[in-house]
Amino acid sequence: MGKVMAVCVSEVKGIQKRDVGKIFLKKGWGLEGDAHGGDWHRQVSLLSYDKVKAFIDRGAEVSHGDFGENLVVEGIDFRALPVGTRLKCGSALLEVTQIGKECHTRCQIYHKMGDCIMPREGIFATVVEEGEISVGDTMEVLS
Repeated sequence: MGKVMAVCVSEVKGIQKRDVGKIFLKKGWGLEGDAHGGDWHRQVSLLSYDKVKAFIDRGAEVSHGDFGENLVVEGIDFRALPVGTRLKCGSALLEVTQIGKECHTRCQIYHKMGDCIMPREGIFATVVEEGEISVGDTMEVLS
């Protein structure tokens, strides 16, 4: 079981996301108001808080949303979950569709730190059942 630490969106692509505290996840779309929402397999991006904290402990000065992630969750190692895993959070249900991603261009974090965790630690999901997600909500990994 995990705990939602941040809920992040950006209105346009190519910029860092900001923590908005709570958001509505729309079935077949993603987070309302997020530029990366749409009818595709990467509607929601997730990153483990524990991985972000370890990166910060190495000297990175990053905030929630800086990696382009929508949800930061403590207590779940997303990288270890297989594609197809379902995640229940509040009334929303997500399904993991992709583990990691190729980074075509080096982001600002990579240039500053020589590394970025999103390409290898981030995962992506689609919204199977819509609902609201807020900071402090629990997230459960379903079989």
